[in-house]
Parts: sequence; C-alpha cells; structure tokens
Amino acid sequence: MKPTRNAQRRNFLLAAGLGGAGIATALVAGRKAKGVETDALAVDEPTGYRATAHVLKYYKTTEV
Repeated sequence: MKPTRNAQRRNFLLAAGLGGAGIATALVAGRKAKGVETDALAVDEPTGYRATAHVLKYYKTTEV
C-alpha cells in the first residue's frame, strides 16, 4: 500500500468538503441579511391558521 497516495486523496476530499461548506455558509448568511431588511418593512399580519375559502371548500368535500 502507498500511504502518500491515500493521504493526498483524503486531503483533496477534505479540502473540497470544507470549500463546499464555506460556500454554503456564505450563501445562507447572505440570505439571512436580506431577510432582516425585508422583515422590517413587512406589514404585521396575523400568522397561524385561517379558514380561507379554499380550506372551507375542502372541509365540505370531506363531509359524509
């Protein structure tokens, strides 16, 4: 067995993995920063369950 060849491959895979993780982190950090700006401008709307027209229509289709 040649330990130097396996070590080189492992180092390459490690570097590729760390590079991909770094790029993913940068993308996520960029999205969060943009989301903060848009959340400050958003109108406060109630969140949670709302019985909208399409939900009520679905309920009628489930009646026996």
